[in-house]
Amino acid sequence: MTSWPPDPGSLRRPAYRSLVKAIETAIQNDALKPGDRLPTQRKLAYDLNLSVQTVSRAYAKLTEAGKITGAVGRGTFVRASQDDVKMPFVTRKTSRGLLDMSILKPVTDHAHEDALQEVLHAIARSVPHSVLGGSRPDLGIGAASAAIKHWLGLCGLDVGDGPVIPTNGSTSAMSVALMAAAQPGDLVVTENIGHHTLRPLARFLGLRLQGVTVDDGGICPHALEDICRDHGVKALYIMPTGMNPLAFTMSEARRAAVVDIARRHDITIIENHAWGPLQDAPPPPIAALAPERTLFFTSLSKCLIPGLRVGYLAAPDHLGAAVANRHLVTNWMATGLMTEIAERWIADGTAEKLLNRQRLALGDRADYARRILEGLPFQSSPNGLHIWIGCADVQQEKALVSAAREGGVAVAPASSFAIGPHGLHPGIRVALGGQSFPDFARGLRIVAQITRQISGVEI
Repeated sequence: MTSWPPDPGSLRRPAYRSLVKAIETAIQNDALKPGDRLPTQRKLAYDLNLSVQTVSRAYAKLTEAGKITGAVGRGTFVRASQDDVKMPFVTRKTSRGLLDMSILKPVTDHAHEDALQEVLHAIARSVPHSVLGGSRPDLGIGAASAAIKHWLGLCGLDVGDGPVIPTNGSTSAMSVALMAAAQPGDLVVTENIGHHTLRPLARFLGLRLQGVTVDDGGICPHALEDICRDHGVKALYIMPTGMNPLAFTMSEARRAAVVDIARRHDITIIENHAWGPLQDAPPPPIAALAPERTLFFTSLSKCLIPGLRVGYLAAPDHLGAAVANRHLVTNWMATGLMTEIAERWIADGTAEKLLNRQRLALGDRADYARRILEGLPFQSSPNGLHIWIGCADVQQEKALVSAAREGGVAVAPASSFAIGPHGLHPGIRVALGGQSFPDFARGLRIVAQITRQISGVEI
């Protein structure tokens, strides 16, 4: 393996080109990993007996090539490779008539259309000042409104008078939470198969990211303990309730074990609860067990309608100001219209009616999936938005994704969710919502048939 930093005697003229090559080789051979902080220009110049101008020129060339990134006051970091930012779902340009079962969306029908038309008509008859004159919702870090508190209560969380900020969905909340919990160069740990945007987001923020072993019950406390004991972990990002690609829901006992580890090692927890109260009677959120150190976020997009881009980020008191600041500077504001619709729906009961309708629809689809996939290695969660079909290895996963696409169905590969080695959890994620029931059923039958053919499972 290439050593880092290089031996000053190994550099040849012109020195800046030789340094560029040395850094590129170190990145290729994993001596430098995405998220690693590079020495300051002055320090590296001193260590290698070079001029600061030479190091500056080398860093500039590497920045132009997309190998490193940096900003004044933050430092210089190794960037992720381009394949680190591939999303699990197909884009509009690449769909080409495919039945898209790669992206998670709730089931929508005429009830959602009627509800949206009704609330928009009501708002149009008497436009609130927050919709007409506000460029963003109130950023105050005080207590949440009664409606927001009620919705978070449905998620199992009593925020009291703690700070809650409306966000432009879960992705915004996720970014803000990471920025509030960790600084560039800090180590963030998470499930070794998790959220598809976490890996590139951590790289772009200059955070180091490491996966923690999971089993069918979620993150393994002993593995988390080992990492915390051996490394300076700053934050834990976790998806404990159904929405992990493997579709597990962590038990209350395991959540308590994770909280105990976080407290002993003084780790901030970021809890992704993006599905909201979609699951029936899950264990209490981790934020309810450790409110003093947990940044908790949820949204309405996944459990009601995709276009309702509204989320809520609850923070401990000591992080409230940091969360508000990060939210302001990222400009990912929830709009006044969206937050007005969300609060009206929660207050008048529409949100819960649509939520219950969603639970029934996804429950029906999960029952259908269990019948169609009988005998195959799959996992699901109650009222979940997806199922997980395991594969024997990475080659079988690639073959399944490719064959499904040739059959007209797009599914999400495990490689998009891997945090660390890809081969630990080979498989595919298949979305249950986003399509009419006939299209969903047709797509699932195609996936089931292809899976049996490739895996050799008899009907």
